[in-house]
Amino acid sequence: MAESDTAQPYRIQGETGAWEVVIGLEVHAQVVSRSKLFSGASTAFGAEPNSQVSLVDAAMPGMLPVINRECVDQAVRTGLALEAQVNEVSVFDRKNYFYADLPQGYQISQYQQPIVGEGVVHLDLEDGRTRAVGIERLHLEQDAGKSLHDQHPSKSYIDLNRSGVALMEIVSKPDLRSPEETAAYIKKLRSILRYIGTCDGNMQEGSMRCDVNVSVRKPGDGLGTRCEIKNVNSIRFVQQAIEYEARRQIEILESGGSIDQETRLFDANRGETRSMRSKEEAHDYRYFPDPDLLPLVLDPARIAELRAALPELPDARKARFIGEYGLSPYDAATLTEERATADWYEQVVRGGDGKRDPKIAANWVTSELFGALNKAGLDLADSPVSADAMGGLMDLLGDGTISGRIAKDVFAEMFESGKDAAAIVEEKGLRQVSDTGAIEAIVDAVLAENQDKVAEYRSGKDKLFGFFVGQTMKRSGGKANPGMVNELLKAKLAG
Repeated sequence: MAESDTAQPYRIQGETGAWEVVIGLEVHAQVVSRSKLFSGASTAFGAEPNSQVSLVDAAMPGMLPVINRECVDQAVRTGLALEAQVNEVSVFDRKNYFYADLPQGYQISQYQQPIVGEGVVHLDLEDGRTRAVGIERLHLEQDAGKSLHDQHPSKSYIDLNRSGVALMEIVSKPDLRSPEETAAYIKKLRSILRYIGTCDGNMQEGSMRCDVNVSVRKPGDGLGTRCEIKNVNSIRFVQQAIEYEARRQIEILESGGSIDQETRLFDANRGETRSMRSKEEAHDYRYFPDPDLLPLVLDPARIAELRAALPELPDARKARFIGEYGLSPYDAATLTEERATADWYEQVVRGGDGKRDPKIAANWVTSELFGALNKAGLDLADSPVSADAMGGLMDLLGDGTISGRIAKDVFAEMFESGKDAAAIVEEKGLRQVSDTGAIEAIVDAVLAENQDKVAEYRSGKDKLFGFFVGQTMKRSGGKANPGMVNELLKAKLAG
């Protein structure tokens, strides 16, 4: 895929020179739906084991799957958001394998005819580069249950609550070339899914998991043999797994060995991958169309309806924030990564009389607000300062009622107490002094007390100007209008 011209390719140096890493991801994203893909059982997280299992999920004889329309709609929404081809006809297959937490002995999935075909995800990297990463396909499938090996010293327990939960498997092309790009891809994909409400992206709860395919090659060579690292559940672990696995493969190749195509697991405690099993091929699963499910045929009118209902997506919103509000690409990307954050920011900017400065508002949201939330361990939804309250602080700052320094103190009090800015300013008498006579009197007093420094300033020590500003602000209790202080000092010191 295309890279920006300034791209610095990621390379790992081995004993025989530089190696390139080739990465592809299979992201399993749990569909936001109250019920499972083929049954009416609940999908709520955290329920008692085996309390959300229908007869279909448990594979009781004679039970027939019935497709969940909402899950289909969610897959279509996701395909549209990924600029992908939505296939009007798709087929569910049986993927046969045997495991204790798979009651049917097969997984209902899609193979040759998925619901969504090729698409693209656009990455914005920290060094300013942009990348377009291809999507190979998106298919719907049901999740397996969960085996618990740490509940009893000699037994494994089975929890079938996840059995039958709808998953979207989103498969990228092998376009990623570094741990950094892979992290950016996961973040952008998760952002898109959360914007459109098709997956909550909570990797800690298992609703978004990654299978990471890694291979290495000399720059310019063809693709090497890949290994798949299964079920990695955090972005940091994905990056660590790629780094370790790439170096492991390079060491083997440089010592004259060859890479076995296999499935591996990532041990987060040791920061290393280890072999799980030899990599299965499609014929090992004996795929065949599910005889209980007809081909899934989508109505073009329904696809168009879902397309029209999509919200403004992260890339489009970022571009608008840059164009409409004059934000930097970095600030725009930060504010649009989460839909709730972008909505919150726009509520601040668009409130009041429409005179709030978008750049100043962006600085306050990304620095003061985010900093306070991080320190308190809170999410934006739990912020004690609402968007309207932040807007009120912007108004007091904008009309000169308070200075920037006092505004920070007021914000800290707002975050602590939940009070509005105006109430805090009145209670504590923090209104900025903009009376020329009052400020002039303070300036005169400061200059009179520091005649030696006045002489030094006039002899060429311009840096002393900051000293006079500081002394004036200190004497005024921080309430003097900084602009007026600067103007008066310049005039009087020039004399």
